[in-house]
Amino acid sequence: MTTIAVAFRLLLLGLGSLVLVPLQMLALRLGWSVTLHVLPLWFHRALLKIFNVRVIERGTPPGKAPTIVVSNHVSWLDIPVIGSLHPLSFIAKSEIEGWPVVGFMATLQRSVFIDRQRRKATAEVNDALAHRLVKGEVIVLFAEGTTGDGNRLLPFRSSLVGAAQTALMHDSVERVLLQPLAITYTHRHGLPVTRRDRPFIAWYGDMDLAPHLKLFIRGIPLDVVVTWGEPMPFNGSRKQATAFAEAEVRRALSAV
Repeated sequence: MTTIAVAFRLLLLGLGSLVLVPLQMLALRLGWSVTLHVLPLWFHRALLKIFNVRVIERGTPPGKAPTIVVSNHVSWLDIPVIGSLHPLSFIAKSEIEGWPVVGFMATLQRSVFIDRQRRKATAEVNDALAHRLVKGEVIVLFAEGTTGDGNRLLPFRSSLVGAAQTALMHDSVERVLLQPLAITYTHRHGLPVTRRDRPFIAWYGDMDLAPHLKLFIRGIPLDVVVTWGEPMPFNGSRKQATAFAEAEVRRALSAV
């Protein structure tokens, strides 16, 4: 991609941000519930369109029931990919909140931040998530706890699934669903993605962000398959629910 093409795409993204970001900030301040969910959806769709990332959706996305989406995590790009499909929020590590641009955008998405260094952090986040679930919201949990390189699935962690149990303590909540989600980047420049293509897609390990973003721009267009699994009502067992979600994600990844 030429420098002029990159500059043009960044200009388009900047112009879109100038419109959508102030509106989202105002919606957060004034509590415009519908706008809060719709504007991030538009932003993510615009970003993917501008940078030529095609999303192929399989399965049925969450409905109106309180839902924790339990997903694998390959790249920062997972957020606009998922965020372009359905109104939802994310669970993010607390360090992201302080990152330039990325942290600000995560806040606008109404992400719930967790500090893994604090013992009480999980309980506090579970309470915050339960409050969202009580209102019928959809929350995405990247259950591996970090991004991988996309070549293998890391073990899922069960601690934050406890938010479902907390939400069920409220009289207004009859059930909370856990829905598996598998993200697979399948093609780059029309060719199947191989191990060599991972640095163009995934930001992992000790990779610096700026060089990775340059690789990403060189690596587009991209195709990504998003597979929604069948939701399961939470039965009170965090470990059982997490094991179910992990098995379903592994199955979906192997089927792509």
